[in-house]
Amino acid sequence: MEAREYELMHSLEDRMWWYRAVHANVLSLLGRYLPGREAVLLDAGCGTGGLLRRLGRARPALMLFGIDTAPDALSRALRSPGARMVAGDVNHIPFADATFDAIVSVDVLCHRAVAPDQTLAEFRRCLARDGVLLLNLPAYGWMKSAHDDRVHNVRRFSRSDARALIEAAGFRVVRATYWNTLLFPLMLLRRLVSRGGADSDVREYPAVLDRAFTALTGLERRLVEAGINLPFGGSILLVAVKHA
Repeated sequence: MEAREYELMHSLEDRMWWYRAVHANVLSLLGRYLPGREAVLLDAGCGTGGLLRRLGRARPALMLFGIDTAPDALSRALRSPGARMVAGDVNHIPFADATFDAIVSVDVLCHRAVAPDQTLAEFRRCLARDGVLLLNLPAYGWMKSAHDDRVHNVRRFSRSDARALIEAAGFRVVRATYWNTLLFPLMLLRRLVSRGGADSDVREYPAVLDRAFTALTGLERRLVEAGINLPFGGSILLVAVKHA
């Protein structure tokens, strides 16, 4: 990503509603598919380490690792207590076979430097038997924006396409749902109004909006926890298990 995006991410990752929501979604699904036990987890494409910090606080029994190629990100992620950081490429993960019980990756397969088929093969190689893969992906190619350009995203996904991609890599998909559904009309409006603009989506929101957006994404999370797959949204959450 551009250096400015890492600065924004680092300054807002613990405070902005979207980051809090995606991190809470990850924790919720891990609670379902990787319940409270000791486990080794990799955040693949960890950025500035906000998710690892959240995981470390919520699940202290986890042994946490993070990998990223960007020095700007890793220099900040190193401040995540309890997590081990490695400079590396998700296309060629520098860990042995079957190292991890779980791999989490948030908005990484969409990046221009990532070859999805190769990265998924690496995820599968590095996961132990019955290991859990949890992905967040940006939705809908037609929603590509100036922000995608700033963070070097070259692909967005439909749920069916994402599911087919993961299954073709040898995983069994156990959950696939859109989220950021209730705010999707506002997201679409912003895309239409700012088309061709250069603003980042990562920014400080007025407190009243931040609280409202947090409440709406929290409601969605409770629906997902209840087993409801949301029909559309700005992002996709997908959980898969490595075949034996």
